[in-house]
Amino acid sequence: MAAMLNALRSRDNEALLEAAQQGTFDDFVVAIWRTYTRPDQLSRARGFFYVAGLAAYGSEDFREFVESIGDLTVMLSSLAEREGLDIKEARDVATVTVAAIRGLLLQEVLTPGTCSEDAVALILRMREG
Repeated sequence: MAAMLNALRSRDNEALLEAAQQGTFDDFVVAIWRTYTRPDQLSRARGFFYVAGLAAYGSEDFREFVESIGDLTVMLSSLAEREGLDIKEARDVATVTVAAIRGLLLQEVLTPGTCSEDAVALILRMREG
């Protein structure tokens, strides 16, 4: 399951990266949210959290999964730098943004329909200060 998720995430990240090159940090965050909250993607999101839970108990058995878990953070950090943040601040903003998205996605997996793009808009407003 972890290998399948890695392959699917890699494919998604390539498509998202193309969007990132054309847009802003905020556009990219919204694209991430829309990609992973489509109804046909929720089973994958469940799989992600299942494998993440297993990796928490034995990360050495899920090395590739664990190593790739920061891919979106790297892409967001790069966008934040492009928009004028220094390297450390860009990395911190990207890390917190991805963590918030994952938290909201977990909430959506557990209670479908409870999160909206308004929650993502709130994440973006918090970034502004």
